[in-house]
Amino acid sequence: MCGIIGYIGNENAVPIILEGLKKLEYRGYDSAGIAVMNKDGFAVAKQKGRLSALEAFIESHPLTGFAGIGHTRWATHGEPSDINSHPHLGSRNKIAIVHNGIIENYRQLKERLEQRGITFVSQTDSEVIAQLAEYYYNGDIMDTVIRVVNALEGSYALGIMSLDEPDKLIAVKKDNPLIIGVSEKGNFIASDVPAVLAHTNQVFYLNDKEIAVVTGDSVQFYNTDREPLQKTLETVTWSADSAEKGGYEHFMLKEIMEQPQILQDTINSALSGGDNKLIIDSLDINRFNKIVITACGSAYNAGMVAKYVFEPLCRLPVEVELASEFRYKDAIIDQNTLVILVSQSGETADTIAAMREAKRKGAVTLSIVNVVGSTIARETDYTLYTLAGPEIAVATTKAFSAQLVLLYILAVRFAAKRGRISPPKEKQLLAAIASLPGKVATLLKQTDSIQKYASTCVGYKSIFFIGRNIDYAIAMEGSLKLKEISYIHSEAYAGGELKHGTISLVEEDTLVVAISCCERLYDKINSNVEQVISRGAKVLFIGNCIKATPNEKLAIIELPEANELFSPSLSVIVLQLFSYYVAANKGLDIDKPRNLAKSVTVE
Repeated sequence: MCGIIGYIGNENAVPIILEGLKKLEYRGYDSAGIAVMNKDGFAVAKQKGRLSALEAFIESHPLTGFAGIGHTRWATHGEPSDINSHPHLGSRNKIAIVHNGIIENYRQLKERLEQRGITFVSQTDSEVIAQLAEYYYNGDIMDTVIRVVNALEGSYALGIMSLDEPDKLIAVKKDNPLIIGVSEKGNFIASDVPAVLAHTNQVFYLNDKEIAVVTGDSVQFYNTDREPLQKTLETVTWSADSAEKGGYEHFMLKEIMEQPQILQDTINSALSGGDNKLIIDSLDINRFNKIVITACGSAYNAGMVAKYVFEPLCRLPVEVELASEFRYKDAIIDQNTLVILVSQSGETADTIAAMREAKRKGAVTLSIVNVVGSTIARETDYTLYTLAGPEIAVATTKAFSAQLVLLYILAVRFAAKRGRISPPKEKQLLAAIASLPGKVATLLKQTDSIQKYASTCVGYKSIFFIGRNIDYAIAMEGSLKLKEISYIHSEAYAGGELKHGTISLVEEDTLVVAISCCERLYDKINSNVEQVISRGAKVLFIGNCIKATPNEKLAIIELPEANELFSPSLSVIVLQLFSYYVAANKGLDIDKPRNLAKSVTVE
């Protein structure tokens, strides 16, 4: 959540920071601000709302400086406002900070500082950091930062500047992502790679409680005992172009359309060579008596789909847990449990906590993430990477699809290792997975019917999704995608549960989206479709085994044939496009839906 960008070098920092903030808009925000150092001290501009408001303000109140920090804020403490926006300054205007995260003991720190005569101007927990830093400052910014972080409880990624040491930009983190970018024209700090990719693809990834001292021509790392650290400079392999819209109206549509190639790359990495294949081949599934998949949001839905693949193939019990609940439930896991953690960013706060709880209990941890160097990728025992590249739209599409295919491949390979499927069956199933990119490409060439139907759905206040077995699992993702970007209430239900209460919500012209890719269960889901139509509902029926005939109450979108176990990879394409076109017809900000952030890095 939120976004940090900082620059120190030999160019005017303002346009560089504004450009970086634009690249971080996908993280979600409600206000933005910038502070730069110059001969007159700190020059600060902060505005509630979109970056365009900040740019307009700076155009009429020009700023210049060769070192600066910028921030996009997603409100946690204090309403969205100019005053609550970052950067925050200490009361003597000597230190400026930007902060992502939540300071859990900020009230105690604030009361202590107020008793010493320090006046606060905002409602935020973050201002405490600036005031505390100024209070502690003794002429040594490194010593000050160490004292500050030792006093803080909670999570943080910090960018800190001091007027008394204008040649330094300090970065430090705990449980929130922060990278350091290195270039010939200066150096950077940022929440994520896209913010600096226009200037450099050379980055360092900070670990918790590591401090970076960044100057215009050097970067040095220390721990909180001031001991120097050696870190490896890493090269980002995707280009700046991959973080641009490329002619599409929205990033979400671009990312939907990129899925055939993303799936192909990810499948190849797990089947044809590379680190993913090596890791999958090295895992001894026979040592485990249970698999637990834990994640949040769409990644959790990917886990739900995976349960329906792992259990019939591997004959191992699979539990799927919301990471936000797993961390508090005292889960029954041990050294014989494989815990799979799924996260696009690798920085999801609840999933990080679940991972650490699993490791504390002795479980073996395997992560599926999209971001190299992320916290989850670094800390799990094994890591598989989805080769999705940067995903900018808040609502995940291509990363979700890549997660699915890696989970499929894991299930098939594990089943083979357990002797549950024969070598010919393994080969057949892997071939079915390998065929998915071509089938997705075919679907993406036939979007007209989806777009046309979505244009009729703008006025709905509530939409229901139903399915059975694995179709129910992917219906959950369809429902989430719709509510995320269209603001239409939606829920997903197992088809067999309709008559246990849910059908009471169905009335004239209710829209029900039904999914049917399980041929053996077609009669069951078709019966559910007939039940809701008889009560006045309209139905969008999606699947590859539908025998019904379209009519004024029933629209059908046919999918290519696919193995039932892997059919969600096709269903989800239609569900993503349906949600996208409904939201587009409503004229909404699809890439940055209200109140949501790309990476949920706070609890």
